[in-house]
Amino acid sequence: MTYLIYFSAFLVLLGVLVTIHEFGHFIVARMCKVHVQRFSIGMGPVFYKRNDKHGTEFALSAVPLGGYVSMITNKLIELEPDIKEELTEEQLGNTFDSKPKWQRAAIMFAGPLANFLLSILIFTVIFLNTPDPQNIPVINNINQENIYFSSDASLQKGDQILSINETKISDAKDINLELLSYAGFSGPLKFRILRPEEQRPINVEILVTNFLPTSESQNNPVKYLGVDIEYKMRPFIGSVIPGGPAEIGELRANDKVLSIGNEKILYADQIRSIVSENPNTNLDFQIQRGKETFYLPVAIGSTRKDGVNFGILGVSFGTSRTFIQSLNKGLYETYNLSIKTLQFIGKMLTGNMGTENLSGPIGIAQMAGNTAQAGLLPFMYLMALLSISLAVLNLLPIPVLDGGQLTLLGVEAIRGKPLSEKVENLVYTGGAVVVGMLMIFAIFNDISRFI
Repeated sequence: MTYLIYFSAFLVLLGVLVTIHEFGHFIVARMCKVHVQRFSIGMGPVFYKRNDKHGTEFALSAVPLGGYVSMITNKLIELEPDIKEELTEEQLGNTFDSKPKWQRAAIMFAGPLANFLLSILIFTVIFLNTPDPQNIPVINNINQENIYFSSDASLQKGDQILSINETKISDAKDINLELLSYAGFSGPLKFRILRPEEQRPINVEILVTNFLPTSESQNNPVKYLGVDIEYKMRPFIGSVIPGGPAEIGELRANDKVLSIGNEKILYADQIRSIVSENPNTNLDFQIQRGKETFYLPVAIGSTRKDGVNFGILGVSFGTSRTFIQSLNKGLYETYNLSIKTLQFIGKMLTGNMGTENLSGPIGIAQMAGNTAQAGLLPFMYLMALLSISLAVLNLLPIPVLDGGQLTLLGVEAIRGKPLSEKVENLVYTGGAVVVGMLMIFAIFNDISRFI
């Protein structure tokens, strides 16, 4: 049963990503009036097909790894002259290579673009349907034995990390991603932090040399930096239970709690602690609602557990997002993860980052199965991540990939004519060899994880 879940999740994941990618090519080719012979999901022998009114064959193929859009070209007509008998005059006149360069470039770029749009859509749906936990990384401890920290260490216990090198830290994954992007770097890491006793954020720098030099250090960048991080929730009220003490006291969703009584509130766990210790007590909450700041008296309720009374407020923490906020965050996540993917690829090529985490179909199937069992939203999140990876990888200037064909179009534009057939064949062969070697290496990585 477990293997069936993993296999099914893998098929769904890959099927959606490939279909969206190839549909991007297909729809723009159709818009440019290029005749598409076949739109196939999967590779190898076709086991199901049907034709539309434009003469395009839509097919499902036996090997569920990849897919393709086969467009009519002048070269194909030269190699297979009999194909003319199957095509109309209009179709023969609408070959891919007869179109202007900008249309051919648009068709090639449309596949990766479709994957970027898919990731934006998925992230938007996820953010719209989940509360923003308003987590913030707080330094819980500093390892004084680490080479980056001495008696004059600039980061301190209790510091909230707001950004690293001007990249905003908005959730738990951001710190590791940002630190990983500086693997092999020598120079200052610039932190924007907020200290509990300070009113405004301050800037601090840590000078690093050959940062994150090993695969082990790259597996835990924060630990290598020399700090322990605890993610704490900001004191924003997410939802209010109807009829509970918070609603009766007129607290509302998205209110920020600034203080309770004489105690300044920095994190949500402080609210839990104070409320829990004060059952059946009136507490004064200082609230920030929008631009207004005011006090609300709240009568704390109580519940009994193991013979002891505990205070209850009747709220959850975090904030809800509007559609526009969700869309903006979806756009940012797609942009940020695309840039990070490019940076990581570059660092792998320069040797500053290990390639152990490069996954092939076995690794993807394992991730698909794990996230599918965890729930719909984790599975969708993985789909968005892989959609970005597919888009970025396809835009690399490697022949046989979309980016390689865009590069060849650029060369053609500069030269005023395409490369000779012999050179073009050599280029495509070289590109196929590179892609094949990457696939073999990724599969080898997958297998080595199970040995």
